[in-house]
Amino acid sequence: MPAQHQQSSHRRRTPPLRAARRDRLLTGWGRTAPSGAATLSRPRTVAEAVSAVRASGARGSTPRGLGRAYGDAAQNAGGTVLDTTGLDRVRAIDAERGTVVCEAGVSLHRLMEVLLPLGWFVPVTPGTRYVTVGGAIGADIHGKNHHVSGSFTRHVRSLELLTADGEVRTVVPGTDLFDATAGGMGLTGLVLSATVQLLPVETSLMCVDTDRLPDLDSLLAVLTATDHRHRYSVAWIDLLARGTAAGRSVLTRGDHAPLDALPARARRDPLAFRPSQLPPAPRALPSGLLRGSTVGAFNRFWYRKAPRRRRGELQKLSAFFHPLDGLPHWNRVYGSTGFVQWQCVLGHAHDDALRRIVRLISRRSCPSFLAVLKRFGPGDPGWLSFPTEGWTLALDIPAGLPGLAEFLDVLDGEVAAADGRLYLAKDARMRPELLPAMYPRLADFRALRAELDPRGLFTSDLARRLSL
Repeated sequence: MPAQHQQSSHRRRTPPLRAARRDRLLTGWGRTAPSGAATLSRPRTVAEAVSAVRASGARGSTPRGLGRAYGDAAQNAGGTVLDTTGLDRVRAIDAERGTVVCEAGVSLHRLMEVLLPLGWFVPVTPGTRYVTVGGAIGADIHGKNHHVSGSFTRHVRSLELLTADGEVRTVVPGTDLFDATAGGMGLTGLVLSATVQLLPVETSLMCVDTDRLPDLDSLLAVLTATDHRHRYSVAWIDLLARGTAAGRSVLTRGDHAPLDALPARARRDPLAFRPSQLPPAPRALPSGLLRGSTVGAFNRFWYRKAPRRRRGELQKLSAFFHPLDGLPHWNRVYGSTGFVQWQCVLGHAHDDALRRIVRLISRRSCPSFLAVLKRFGPGDPGWLSFPTEGWTLALDIPAGLPGLAEFLDVLDGEVAAADGRLYLAKDARMRPELLPAMYPRLADFRALRAELDPRGLFTSDLARRLSL
């Protein structure tokens, strides 16, 4: 029989069928576009979740995990927001087959704590491990390994979904409801639990190669020629550099280190997972701290300190995948006005559009020090899943930058003209008329949602803004 591990987490006692409720003003991780006050409900059981959805009222409900969507996807002004972090049990682990059954509010961080000692790792992780499994499904998150592994829901074997009629459905890949839920931003219902296929690992360290590349064309050429050799790859890109240096970058590629790659001392506890952490960022920081001059100086330093070519460096998982998680509340660095994260994907046939977008950002002197470029593999079946085969560029921009809205509209137009798309989990301001061309299955999504939830019981600020 396969080895089975039962896991559970401590819960505070609550009255039956009644989730904790309170009114809150919510924002996304970018700390912009706050919603009107919403009723925050935190169910801890399926029965409490059903009760909370039924009591949500005319403005409906939207699921919310750990609040790492950058825009307004997990906000619901005047309605109910379902805090899924109360659904936090790891139900079962099959340590032989490498599967885990867990509730939607379990974070990737918690899964790493539980699974790494058993020799398993999550199949896909974004730039933060403080994402819930339900959020990973709703946004169909991707990581540094999309060119090899695809997005998160490709590894989901089944899920339990509470739909607007109060029914709990078991949903499996290959069905319309699964494909609408994968990347569906919580609008098909509330994910209650999921069965996820895991990745076997021998250690909790990464074997990392680093290259410093002088311009965008060099980066694209190296990734095109060599990306298949590594499970993970990502490039930090300097979007303030101009001229022949435009798009210069630091490329890091990695694979899970095998046991025999570790020094003798590290082999004593090869699966140890002990992420380091700094004190939290202060609550009050000036909004003008990140401007062209300061970010430009940082970018020059960061580029020059990187090795020209380094091979086989051992790094902790947390350092390779989640460096910003070491600074709690790092989003406060942008000050009270917050920041916008803009992420696009463009097919390989539109490399010129990518070059044009990089030049536009460089000329505009957008003060972004968190800009990354990755290569996506074939797209995933989710109707609103973001990745398609090509290049994805993501950058953070202070929200108070003068003329930012107009400038981002220009970038959106470039993306739409090149048959690209923007990532809904990071959006807070795109024009709704661009959406049908970016997501060809949008009409199917709207039709299924109208049939499944005719009263619009599951909704959000994002859904209303973009008429999803």
